[in-house]
Amino acid sequence: MADRKTEKSGAKQQLLVRIAEALERLAPPLPVAAEVARHDAFVWRANPPGLEPVSKVNRVDLSLLRGIDLTRDQLLENTRRFAKGLPANNALLWGARGMGKSSLVKAAHKTVNAEVDGILKVIEIHREDISSLPALMALLRKEPAFCFIVFCDDLSFDAQDTSYKSLKAALDGGLEGRPENVLFYATSNRRHLLPRDMIENERSTAINPSEAVQEKVSLSDRFGLWLGFHNCSQDEFFAMLEGYAKHYGLKISTEDLHAAAVEWSVTRGARSGRVAWQLIQDLAGKLGQKLN
Repeated sequence: MADRKTEKSGAKQQLLVRIAEALERLAPPLPVAAEVARHDAFVWRANPPGLEPVSKVNRVDLSLLRGIDLTRDQLLENTRRFAKGLPANNALLWGARGMGKSSLVKAAHKTVNAEVDGILKVIEIHREDISSLPALMALLRKEPAFCFIVFCDDLSFDAQDTSYKSLKAALDGGLEGRPENVLFYATSNRRHLLPRDMIENERSTAINPSEAVQEKVSLSDRFGLWLGFHNCSQDEFFAMLEGYAKHYGLKISTEDLHAAAVEWSVTRGARSGRVAWQLIQDLAGKLGQKLN
């Protein structure tokens, strides 16, 4: 009899432990001010919800981003105002692939954060976790001592995806609105974040086509700052490569660099910052040099 009671007691205790562990996994860990202060960058994990620190951010120096001077200055100015507690806009960086959209966001954060003694934090949210954005906003609202850029790379929505409504509500909708210490930056190849055939389908099938289209394109209106990125010219492509080669001390002449650039861009069928970086990696490997 005593053995049965002991077994039941042990089983009950194990059950309680499992329940406690399950509840702990479900409970959103609140960002502690000390932990937020210790790191400059985080990744938002939606399940279970929480901020995961990033010890080393994958980014390039702002000086290496060529051919985007106007957009660079606009984003820097917007970010500086935000970090100083002044009014600023959500930003949508849209346009050509590989022209430095996400690189500019990360470089601007590093530059401005150094100017404001580390109070500016960047948090990456993955496209598939956009529906959890309101929960992230609620957590960040409780850390008024810091400013947060919530960043989503390559943001777009498919025809059957309705999570864009969560993004609309989080940016400017709802009773509380967007927290004053949070700004949203996104990059996309699409200006309106939605595929053209999705918008056209709404126009052709809706009872009121105008209202249906307005519902779809109004998402991009939540971004007060639109920054367009376009394919670069050959001269801009050369300037990108020369900047990389000088920065990393590649032992190659300008003539040879330009010749390699022409051949590489023809092979790839494109000229962009990403293509330039890929060529630099190829040249560094052939020259036996490391990119440190």
